[in-house]
Amino acid sequence: MTLALATTPKRTPRRSLTGAVASLLGATLFWAGNYVVGAGAVESIDPLSLVLLRWSLALIPLLAIAQLVERPHWRQVLAAWPWLIALSVSGLLGYNLLLYTALKHTDAFNASLINAFNPALITLAAAAFLRERLTRRAVGGVLIALVGVLLVLSNGDVGKLLHAGFGTGELFMIGAIGAWSAYTIIGRLAPPLPPITATAIQAAITIAVLTPFSLPAGGPALPSAQSAIASLAFIALFPSVLSYLLWNRALTVIPAGKAGVFLNLITVFTALFTILTGHPYTVAQVAGGVIVIAGILLTSARGLGAGPGRFFGRRRRAGNLEP
Repeated sequence: MTLALATTPKRTPRRSLTGAVASLLGATLFWAGNYVVGAGAVESIDPLSLVLLRWSLALIPLLAIAQLVERPHWRQVLAAWPWLIALSVSGLLGYNLLLYTALKHTDAFNASLINAFNPALITLAAAAFLRERLTRRAVGGVLIALVGVLLVLSNGDVGKLLHAGFGTGELFMIGAIGAWSAYTIIGRLAPPLPPITATAIQAAITIAVLTPFSLPAGGPALPSAQSAIASLAFIALFPSVLSYLLWNRALTVIPAGKAGVFLNLITVFTALFTILTGHPYTVAQVAGGVIVIAGILLTSARGLGAGPGRFFGRRRRAGNLEP
C-alpha cells in the first residue's frame, strides 16, 4: 500500500489548475493588447520614445517584484552581463522597436498574424544554430505556416506579392520576428537566470542603450494627449509587468510546453480586438491566420510538450517570454 501511494502521480488541485489557466489567458490577453494599444500609441509617440518610456515606467515595478518574488543573488545574475546585453538588444529593444515601427505602417491584426509565424522561424533557427533535429512533422508545420504568412502578406494574391514585394510595415514585422528568434536562440545558450529578475535587468540595459540616442533629439517625446498617456500606461503596466507575473505564476502549475501553446492566443485575441473595435479585416487575413496557427500546432503537436515547450520553456531561463 505504501509503495502504491508513493508511485501514484500527484494530481494538481482543480482550483490551482483553473487559476493557472486564467493566468495564461490574462498574460496572452495583455500581450495581444500590446499590438492593439501600441498601434494607437505610435500615432502620437515615435517608436524609440515608446520603447524607452515603456521600460522606464516598468523598471521599478519589475525590480521590486523580482526582489519580493525571486529574491535573486544580484551579483551572480549580473555576472552574466554579456548574455543580458545580447538578450536586451535583441529582445526588449530590437523586437519592440521593430514592432512599433511596423505598427506605424500596418495594422495590429496584420502584425500579429506575421508574429504568429515566429515559433516556426524559431524551429528553423534552432535547427540551423543549435543543431536540433527537424522532424517531418516540424518541416510540414513550418511550410504550412509559411503558406499562411504569404497569404496574409499578399492579401490573398501571392502572384502580386512576387511583383510588388512586401509593404514597409510587413518588412519591419519580419525583422521583428527575426530579432525575437535571435533572442530565443541566445536565451537557449545563456545560463539559467530568474525570469523576472532577468527581464528587469534587460529593461535597465534597454534604457541605458536608448537614452544616448534620445537625448540629442530632446529626450523621449512625452505624449500630451490623454489617450496617448493612457496607452503608454497600459503598455508599461499590463504587457510589461503583469503578463510576466501571470505567466510565471501559471508555470508553477502547468508545464512550460503546454503553457507555450497558449501563446497562439495572442493572434486570436488580437483578431477579436480588431473585430470588436470595428477595424476592417479581410478574408485573406482570417484564412491566413488560421493556416499559420494550424501549421504551428502541427509543428508542436507531439504531446503539447515537445514543441513550444522546447523553446518557450527554456527561454524562461533568460527572462523575457513574449513582448
